[in-house]
Amino acid sequence: MSEVIRSHGFTNETLDWAAWLDVVELDRATPEQIAVLEESHPKAKVSDYYLFLVHQPEILRQRSAAFNAIMYAPGGMSRAERELSTTVVSRINGCVYCASVHAQRFEQLAKRNDVIRQVFDEPRTAGTNTREQAIAKFSIVLTENPGDVSPDQLRALRDVGVTDAEILDLIHSIAIFAWANRLMLNLGEPVFPDAAASA
Repeated sequence: MSEVIRSHGFTNETLDWAAWLDVVELDRATPEQIAVLEESHPKAKVSDYYLFLVHQPEILRQRSAAFNAIMYAPGGMSRAERELSTTVVSRINGCVYCASVHAQRFEQLAKRNDVIRQVFDEPRTAGTNTREQAIAKFSIVLTENPGDVSPDQLRALRDVGVTDAEILDLIHSIAIFAWANRLMLNLGEPVFPDAAASA
């Protein structure tokens, strides 16, 4: 396991997430709901998040298809850099759970967590090189002020070697986390390991 980071309420630890509203009980789920859970995520049947979203199975199906295509499709921006951008977005939006999940994924792919500590400490200056810094800065601009993105910001990405195909992947990654973070933040709350152990 990588070094545990806790900073400004964020962590790279594995968290749980508890829904504030009623989830679908598996023994009462319809065949369609079960099918959508099985195709969404390996742990969907034990996750409050998926068990709540499956109240509307077709929306969950479309959400999972879009999410998986954006985050895991081959080509374009590396998976590690997509995970870095979504960790930055989640940090800016205040989504502790999403930040922890995507920090871990970055660490697994990149085999390091130096930039994750920077993102949690101060995302506006995060990045171990100019490319990471440009990705983090663009992720923040598009998250906080989507109407203010200009050709200059895209040029700043190109100047550090981000290709047009990678820029498209980056924008998709940032944009879907405007959705993902808001679902997580408004439907439930993260549960830290020490809180779960004492419950």
